[in-house]
Amino acid sequence: MIAAGPSTTDAALSPLDRQSVRTVLRTPRLLKTEVLAGLVVALALIPEAIAFSIIAGVDPRLGLFASFTMAVSIAFLGGRPAMISAATGAVALVVAPLVASHGLDYFLAAVILGGVFQVVLGLTGVARLMRFIPRSVMVGFVNALAILIFLSQVPELLGVPFLVYPMTAVGLLLVFGLPRLTRAVPAPLVAIVVLTVVAVLTHAVVPTVGDKGELPDSLPSLFFPDVPLNLETLQIIAPFSLALAAVGLLESLMTAKLVDDITDTRSDKTRESWGQGAANIITGFFGGMGGCAMIGQTMINVKASGARTRISTFLAGVFLLILVVALGDIVALIPMAALVAVMIFVSIATFDWHSIRPSTLKRMPKSETLVMLATVVGTVWTHNLAIGVGVGVLVAMVAFARRVAHFVTVTRREDTRDGEPHVTYAVDGELFFASSNDLYTQFDYARDPRRVTIDLHRSHLWDASTIAALDAISEKYRAHGIEVDVVGLNEASTSMRDRLRGQLGAGS
Repeated sequence: MIAAGPSTTDAALSPLDRQSVRTVLRTPRLLKTEVLAGLVVALALIPEAIAFSIIAGVDPRLGLFASFTMAVSIAFLGGRPAMISAATGAVALVVAPLVASHGLDYFLAAVILGGVFQVVLGLTGVARLMRFIPRSVMVGFVNALAILIFLSQVPELLGVPFLVYPMTAVGLLLVFGLPRLTRAVPAPLVAIVVLTVVAVLTHAVVPTVGDKGELPDSLPSLFFPDVPLNLETLQIIAPFSLALAAVGLLESLMTAKLVDDITDTRSDKTRESWGQGAANIITGFFGGMGGCAMIGQTMINVKASGARTRISTFLAGVFLLILVVALGDIVALIPMAALVAVMIFVSIATFDWHSIRPSTLKRMPKSETLVMLATVVGTVWTHNLAIGVGVGVLVAMVAFARRVAHFVTVTRREDTRDGEPHVTYAVDGELFFASSNDLYTQFDYARDPRRVTIDLHRSHLWDASTIAALDAISEKYRAHGIEVDVVGLNEASTSMRDRLRGQLGAGS
């Protein structure tokens, strides 16, 4: 479809994307990489989509249809080429209570409304907030995802026939060892094919993809949720839709930033934001459970398979539909051990091992390490990326405030002016709520002479807390009969002080 309709594709893609897609379509070697990458991702999506459907409490077909429509839609609408969007566990966890309480139609209505919220958030520039996420939070996010990917495979290795373990070991040997010999074919695809052939020929009794749930035998069709279009319905679904929009955007934007770093390219985060929303709207109207970017499958596509364009994303969705609808009987034979091996490989490749090396930890500021650990613990403990990243950002803010607060110094200098003793306090540093709270204690109110100057040439007033602190200092000096002169304020600080001085309450 991408090759057959260049005019349609060109309208949807940026000039850089058009050049990249055209280059791949004209280069058989690159095209082969994109095609095989899409096939590997499609195979890896199937059991995950089924599992997430079970978590959400819906038919497996909803997860599979969502993965198809999300991947195909985002290939045209998204701002990050080669990133994979599909049904995810994060979305499943958010909407599961709504499914249990109000049923399928309300659930799909929430998916559509969540997509609308994402479009609005994308168009209003929510992606720009990514600049406030520190690198240590990003490292913690990546490490937490790697741990979650690994932990999600543990149930597949418990209470299973012994044969699963050697098959998984062989799969790991293939995905780690084959790239040392050749990269002509993605190692994950070879592992899946080899283990499936072995399982079929030996009639091995091991868990398979078919054991996860029934695969659909028809194409997705247009679906309109049967819910009343009134305020009561909005009150029911809006909280779930907002949570879905927030979690989906956060995971998608963080994953996009990770792919940017891996590929040394830049992506359009604003376009990715509203593109995710549009994809969820489309998915909801085709009876899919909604989703967002998937870190595991994205790493399979970009890092393990070497894909770089939208072609692989598009083909992942197309191959997924072909596999589950036309070749469902064959796909059902794939042993879960093969997919477990691939996902374990992805978790190991995703983890930032450099971040936990003793040499790195020794050089890294303790506050940065604390932020990373807080992000990892918050994400792994709650299995919620939004909470984990929120915890990390909060810890980073507190650590930053504490660090900056200590950068403020107050120097006292005595001199004589007009024959009278005089004291000047020179304040050096940024004054905001954390640093200005201690400012009040830096002055010798009882012993200072009748004339005092507070010199703020090397400072800047950032908030009302600082204005209140200056008011409190001035009031304290007045109580001792001392005249205070505040000098050196820059234009912005002067404007803020003139506007708020005396309006905040004494000593507040």
